[in-house]
Amino acid sequence: MFQHVWLSNFPAVYPRTHLVLRVRGRRTEIGTHTIRIRFVDDAGNELLGGEGTVQFGEPPAGIVDVEAGAVLVFDVPLPRPGQYAFEISLDGERASRVALSAGYPQAQQQ
Repeated sequence: MFQHVWLSNFPAVYPRTHLVLRVRGRRTEIGTHTIRIRFVDDAGNELLGGEGTVQFGEPPAGIVDVEAGAVLVFDVPLPRPGQYAFEISLDGERASRVALSAGYPQAQQQ
């Protein structure tokens, strides 16, 4: 829903940030898959991370796509204004990257 946050002070923690995932696959990918999420700064330093699994169940007859969803909630550390990203990997391969930037309100830019 948003890709930028305005904060009056740094370092900061932006509370209750929701990351919504929909993982899609084919019928041949039924089973358990490893998912890893990293929140990184512009240099690639991991500021927050975690790993879990996603389970694709058997879809109804005639359906070839499988999917699983998740809503994850983070208190995101933002040490300074700049560019950040959530990096999502599935089974060890990067699947997606969601950018987030942080800065001062226009009147306070430094």
